[in-house]
Amino acid sequence: MIEKTEQASQLAEMPSDWQRALAVVAHPDDLEYGCAAAVARWTDEGKEVAYLLVTRGEAGIDSLDPATCGPLREQEQRDSAAVVGVRTVEFLDHEDGVIEYGLGLRRDIAAAIRRHRPELVITLNHRDTWGPEPGGFWNTPDHRAVGRATLDAAADAGNRWIFPELTEQGLEPWNGVRWVAVAGSNLPTHAVDAGPGLERAVLSLRAHRTYIEALTEQDVEEYCRSFVAESTARAADRFGGRPAVAFEVYPR
Repeated sequence: MIEKTEQASQLAEMPSDWQRALAVVAHPDDLEYGCAAAVARWTDEGKEVAYLLVTRGEAGIDSLDPATCGPLREQEQRDSAAVVGVRTVEFLDHEDGVIEYGLGLRRDIAAAIRRHRPELVITLNHRDTWGPEPGGFWNTPDHRAVGRATLDAAADAGNRWIFPELTEQGLEPWNGVRWVAVAGSNLPTHAVDAGPGLERAVLSLRAHRTYIEALTEQDVEEYCRSFVAESTARAADRFGGRPAVAFEVYPR
């Protein structure tokens, strides 16, 4: 049984008694900004991690039209995933920037959960803001919609009377999701030691070179190393001084 901890308390070790995980996010690069170091450690341990991207990030670069941008960012995501040992990367083709929370999104994610049959489902911050509340930076509609739909779809996937058309398609209900872990949460409860995966996390983020070059004038290598170092250091004082990827974990 996983108990929620207070914000100021120490972060617990993430559960490790699982074999399959499915990470569901809105855009290419979301996982690299969120938890690539943890994924690298998990795949080192022989665990299977698959990625599900709701969009191809086609609206993410102002200087590139979506028809050009989408395939480019898809390839960068596949290259990035390979760096941390992820071989399965799927895309749902929802429209970048205007993802709508609703039955269609829940159905698509529930279908993926039934296909992959994970014990752990990972998603990104579903709350209104990044950073400690109140305040912080406003989160995007896409992140909020996908995060909330993923939390709901983890339950939908196990109920044969919700989206019965999935059963008709041969996707049997899956009640094996034991935890949903939210990366980038304002209220983390658990963490994974990022040390063994730090260098691959940098390389994985660097694979999104086209996006990063459009995002900042800073040198790409310097930007990636700085971001990974800073993001994994934030939880260190609550995790025995170790660089860490923090998650808010919901048991199911």
